[in-house]
Amino acid sequence: MQEEIGKKQKTAEVLDACRVLREQNERFFAETGRRKSAYLLTFGCQQNEADSELLAGLCEEMGYEITRDPNEADLILANTCAIREHAEKKALSIIGGFKHCKEQNPDLLIGVTGCMAAEEHRREELKKKYPYVDMVFSPASRHRLPLLILEKQARGKRVFCPEERDLSMPEGLPVLRESSYRAWVSIMYGCNNFCSYCIVPYVRGRERSRMPEAIASEVEELVKQGYKDITLLGQNVNSYGKDLPEAIDFADLLARLDRIDGDYRLRFMTSHPKDAGKKLIDVMAASMHVAHQFHLPLQSGSDKVLREMNRRYDREKYLATVAYLKEKIPDVTLSTDIIVGFPGETDEDFDDTLSILSEVGFDQIYSFLYSPRKGTPAAVRADQVPKEVKAARFDRLLALQNEIGLANNQKLVGKELRVLCDGVSKGNPDLLSGRTDGGKIIFFSGDPSLTGQYVTVTPMRADAYALYET
Repeated sequence: MQEEIGKKQKTAEVLDACRVLREQNERFFAETGRRKSAYLLTFGCQQNEADSELLAGLCEEMGYEITRDPNEADLILANTCAIREHAEKKALSIIGGFKHCKEQNPDLLIGVTGCMAAEEHRREELKKKYPYVDMVFSPASRHRLPLLILEKQARGKRVFCPEERDLSMPEGLPVLRESSYRAWVSIMYGCNNFCSYCIVPYVRGRERSRMPEAIASEVEELVKQGYKDITLLGQNVNSYGKDLPEAIDFADLLARLDRIDGDYRLRFMTSHPKDAGKKLIDVMAASMHVAHQFHLPLQSGSDKVLREMNRRYDREKYLATVAYLKEKIPDVTLSTDIIVGFPGETDEDFDDTLSILSEVGFDQIYSFLYSPRKGTPAAVRADQVPKEVKAARFDRLLALQNEIGLANNQKLVGKELRVLCDGVSKGNPDLLSGRTDGGKIIFFSGDPSLTGQYVTVTPMRADAYALYET
């Protein structure tokens, strides 16, 4: 009860700050005839995309219009990623380019948030080398954006928001969604797993679950608004509810959401294999609205590497989960994550990964070269795999997966598939693109007015990554 009172107080505080800033921006418009605008740049995962939609909602509540051009902006927000070094360097490079925006508009506010902003060494780098950045705040503080702007105005100094002691997220804040038919819904924040290669627990904090009533209310409202594809987000959705006072787990939550009336699909990311139990799979199999799609990150097929990654499952456990999935949901679409070149990975370890790809037959893999993350145990190991070895293994991995993906997709040629249309294809303006209930991409002909609607498409050819009507 006390925590819920605290959340309501947080919400009221943030909305009050939004009101003050909206009044300021209305006065600015009355004096200049110009609306202030905000530009948001997002790196990384779906959780970051969801966080940016919250930031955009707050910007709109403060009286900013959203712009696609940073040169027009009065507020620039960079929502960064820290999962791989490449993502951090790319973000820093682009943030560096905002210097000229500040030179053109000295009143411009620039904020950096996301996982990179929660790393102490990156915060120091931003403080010392990027003096034109006005605000730096972690993902746990993203709701404080209006308060940080007011603090910057009051003090006239740059704001480096300290880590939140109370990591609970307030409910009821505005969200400006990118899509009118696909939506992200965060069901929990943080991670308790501490995989030896991963920075997430250090930058997003411990696991915190939202109350099931709040999640159900949000999903129900999305369905009423016509959203057809809703993805539940968490670093490990299978851990949902462990920190709540009531006895509820992720399978219970999924069953509750499935009872909401409407024409929609529920998806979720990401599941941890150590916690992906039969109860969850049984709920999926019996559901009306849960998509037959399962993302189950493997990372490595070697038991030795899995132990050193601190993944807390082995090859046998993983394959048993996959076997039960296929038994209960024969048409399930399976995807996974693979890390190539984890410290100490031998040729034999990598061969174990290739063999599990062949045995499972994944529809899609998301593969990454191991990237050391400062502050994680794996980063300080002396047995780092040489870049050229990682690159060669990566090529072998992709070649095998291309064969598997093509074979899987060819099985769908000639079959009628239910597809949610995403509109005109970015790669070919003469075609539309969409995704099947299993999450597979398909290209087909049709009118752009079909965007956001379910259509029936019969693919006539396939490649490793997509299906095609013609």
